[in-house]
Amino acid sequence: MIESFGDIFKVPELKRRVLFTLVIMVAYRIGVAIPIPGIDISAFKAFFAAQSNTLFGFMDMFSGGALSQLSIFTLGIMPYINASIIFSLLQATIPYLEKLSKEGETGRKKINQWTRYATLILAAIQATGLTLFMIMPMKAPDGTSVVSNPGMPFVFITVLTMITGTIFIMWLGEQLTENGIGNGISLIIFAGIVDRLPSAVKNLFVLIKSHEMSLFTGILILAAVFAITALVVWVETGQRKIPVQYAKRVVGRKMYGGQSTFLPIKVDQSGVIAVIFAVSLMSIPMTLAQFSGKSEFIKKFVDWWMRGNILYEVLYAALIVFFCYFYNAITLNPKDIAENMKKWGGFIPGIRPGEPTENYIKWILARITLGGAIFVAFIAILPDYLRKFVNVPFFFGGTALLIVVGVALDTISQIESHLIMRHYDGFLKKGRIKGRWFNVK
Repeated sequence: MIESFGDIFKVPELKRRVLFTLVIMVAYRIGVAIPIPGIDISAFKAFFAAQSNTLFGFMDMFSGGALSQLSIFTLGIMPYINASIIFSLLQATIPYLEKLSKEGETGRKKINQWTRYATLILAAIQATGLTLFMIMPMKAPDGTSVVSNPGMPFVFITVLTMITGTIFIMWLGEQLTENGIGNGISLIIFAGIVDRLPSAVKNLFVLIKSHEMSLFTGILILAAVFAITALVVWVETGQRKIPVQYAKRVVGRKMYGGQSTFLPIKVDQSGVIAVIFAVSLMSIPMTLAQFSGKSEFIKKFVDWWMRGNILYEVLYAALIVFFCYFYNAITLNPKDIAENMKKWGGFIPGIRPGEPTENYIKWILARITLGGAIFVAFIAILPDYLRKFVNVPFFFGGTALLIVVGVALDTISQIESHLIMRHYDGFLKKGRIKGRWFNVK
């Protein structure tokens, strides 16, 4: 493994891409640390400390901690993610967008351009709403106002700063995708999540050193972290391989087909998308309740809607399962797959082409989606119970873990592809048969 990392710097193009990625990551983290002018940071942090279960806590994770510091990157990349999700869903429901997505590079560029416009609109709406919210009701528990000098100049500068920060992050992500390693937007989110890891480990050791936590409990927590991470990697890379056989065809003097391949269907096809949709819906009622007064009904609702409550977790898990099926329904079309296989002379052994193949793929997809959805729901609700019953001193699991594992696997895969293409071993294991080295996954 160490030799493989050293090989990265032996390939000039790969070395340039890796260094470019690191520079962009540093630039992004510097921007996260620059606060918006005119904000009482201490008052805002006191206010934010009570918002971990609302939409603010969710947005702060995707902004890499920028929201909790009210930095120039406060909105983070969420407007772009929301715009991308919206257009991904629209491509499956609007025939024109679906046709455009199949036109190759030209169609993809046009959809990306519309996604940028949608990002600008969403960023303007979110920036305006957050700025007005800071001026009016946002106060620390002691009554201190977050904004020292509210007024139109503050509103204009703050909204413009937030919008510019989001557009700049979007540009950084596109530059990373084009000139760096991996998906740029995913890497930016990855950097924000991983940035919290050192402080989390430090807090764990502080608790052990101060005897607030036993050494055995600390070791047990670390072992659970590694075990759950390994389990997520195993499931995220898991596939159901449906065997496909192509019949032989004679065209002129040449024979085509006759080969065997497989149709891969991932266990967790939706990745983190289902969790994002579910947690967004679950966070909205709590966020609205926080600022709807202090009536007895609101207090009871807040107590009932807290994470760790059994009814909340059941509804949260049900939404995740629903969105896993929903995402698969709009991204995988068994009818198109069956028709394409029939068109090119492919068939599943033991299954007739056409409608029987379509029904078989639907049956496989429904079964495998259930297993993946239940696993994702388990990982999503795991941190709530770890904090409630084990008192884990840092956030672990859920959306963050799925993102980190998914992005890490994708980035390592791309680096490995560059290395193998230039006759290096990559990150694969080495075996030896009859004196000759070979690579096995």
